[in-house]
Amino acid sequence: MAQLLKVQNFCVSRDGYGAGEGQSLERPFGHADPAGFMSWAGATASWPNRTDPGGSRGLDDYFTRDFSHNIGAEIMGRNKFSPLRGPWQDHEWLGWWGDEPPFHTPVFVLTHYERPTFSLGDTTFHFVNREPADALALAREAAQGKDVRLGGGATTIREFLDADLVDTLHVAVVDIELGGGVRLWESTEELTDRYHLDVVPSPSGVTHHIFWRK
Repeated sequence: MAQLLKVQNFCVSRDGYGAGEGQSLERPFGHADPAGFMSWAGATASWPNRTDPGGSRGLDDYFTRDFSHNIGAEIMGRNKFSPLRGPWQDHEWLGWWGDEPPFHTPVFVLTHYERPTFSLGDTTFHFVNREPADALALAREAAQGKDVRLGGGATTIREFLDADLVDTLHVAVVDIELGGGVRLWESTEELTDRYHLDVVPSPSGVTHHIFWRK
């Protein structure tokens, strides 16, 4: 069975932005409120950080539960890993996620600047200066037959789409408007020449867009 490159549970505003302007240590999504992007997933029964019983079932819960299914490696852009720009001034920054990152796989961070590999829990971060196809080859080898998740951000996803490397995408369109930031698309029609598309609204207010290759 072929190893797929999958975008899963990636959230954009209704005007197509995957993050706002002005990312910083205090504002990982720039001027966008991360809670507004991810509240649909956080309300589900399968949200991994849930501390109380209950939570919604249905389509939102399915996508939340499916997030880690058969994933053997992740690729992400540097700005998903860090708010820092330019050469690494030190190696103290270890990501947004604390001592137990949610990936539990090898993670390949795309960056123009070298940095040593390190591990937190069962997640190992590799820093690679590679073109999309070469980075995907590294991730597929590390995934040992499982699929590879393309985690974002929007610029990184567009680079892999432009290189025609993405097999499936699940994008949750959230009912907020940002007006600026890092754009994934202006319209879903940009992708429908190459992908089938199902659009499924959820009672939570998000609209799930599921793309797969024609």
